[in-house]
Amino acid sequence: MSKKLFYTILFLASSFCYVQGQMFFSTKGKYITGPDGKPFQIKGTNLGNWLVPEGYMFLFADANSPRLINQTLTELVGPEQTKTFWKKYLDTYITDEDIRYLKSIGVNSIRVPFNYRLFTNENYMGDNDSTRGFKYFDRLIGWCKKDRLYVILDMHCAPGGQTGDNIDDGFGYPFLFESAQCIRQCSNIWKRIAAHYKNESIIIGYDLLNEPIAHYFNKEQLNPLLEPVYKQITKAIREVDKNHILFLGGAQWDSNFQPFGQPFDAKLAYTFHKYWTAPTRSVIQDYIDFSDKYNTPIYCGETGENNDAWVETFRKMLDSNFIGWHFWPYKKPNNPRGIVTFNKPAYYDSVIAYANTPKKNFEDIRKHQPADKLEILKALDGFLENCQFKNCTQNMGYIKALGFVPKN
Repeated sequence: MSKKLFYTILFLASSFCYVQGQMFFSTKGKYITGPDGKPFQIKGTNLGNWLVPEGYMFLFADANSPRLINQTLTELVGPEQTKTFWKKYLDTYITDEDIRYLKSIGVNSIRVPFNYRLFTNENYMGDNDSTRGFKYFDRLIGWCKKDRLYVILDMHCAPGGQTGDNIDDGFGYPFLFESAQCIRQCSNIWKRIAAHYKNESIIIGYDLLNEPIAHYFNKEQLNPLLEPVYKQITKAIREVDKNHILFLGGAQWDSNFQPFGQPFDAKLAYTFHKYWTAPTRSVIQDYIDFSDKYNTPIYCGETGENNDAWVETFRKMLDSNFIGWHFWPYKKPNNPRGIVTFNKPAYYDSVIAYANTPKKNFEDIRKHQPADKLEILKALDGFLENCQFKNCTQNMGYIKALGFVPKN
């Protein structure tokens, strides 16, 4: 081989490696940087209620976790019809039309909450195939690649439960932090996900645990366990994927960064959530101070659930500090506090009434089950129809409050 040819090949190889390195999001000091290496401000929404159903977005009060929602539906229509409902729901609640629409109004990225059970043989949303999570992720990512809408994958529900409330689909306590087996399972699931998507540049990164350790519990006992768990998950991911940013949420609903020390990985960002506070810089000053102290990026993974004036004020405050954000949520029924909404279907009041009726035993279940199951099936079919993008209505004021442009 001639020297000239050798150096040409070497140059091309090094150029290819450089281009490959630039394909992915990264961190540089206090900034998240895009594939072009420039600072990138995340601006978007959460696909809440899709892969992790939440009771209030089904208009339920007490049946508020995926497990309790599933139990309610099964008591109403039986296991076969419930399984059919979930399959259709997963295929219709979020489609390529939703992704195309979000891009069209100015959204640049989405956060995707998911339940670890989608990557196990545990029964969840009508199935128990340990690869089904990849089916839904792959399909979504394909749509996002087509429209250049970037993605953060968020483990909203971890093995054992990381929060200790309905949102982690657990059992009322953050058992994850006290179970080596659950931590291993969580790490292994993240490793599988990271291995599958290690070369996928549409993905910004992975939000490792949503809202760990609710404030009800012994913070002195549990908070010191948070960063070691993050380190164990990070170690597993970095064995297969060094490309993507890892997002670490603070203790007490992603609000408390005190358990964190010096960043322990080259591509970390720290995420906070803020609800029902004053929309002022003072409520996020601790996070800004943390970012300044460690020269590391921060990002608001969830906020919102408020009126348009609050949303606009808080969003502008985040923008003025170049802090990225994903407001919560994208879609829910009969509610202006989201980008789009859809109507409650006919007969659905019977579903709500049953879900909200206390039932201590099987006698109570039998006593309160609606006599007309056909009406219940019509209500569930109506929910599946109404939640489709074609039947959703834009919340104009909310969209404008986010700085986006509603579609004509």
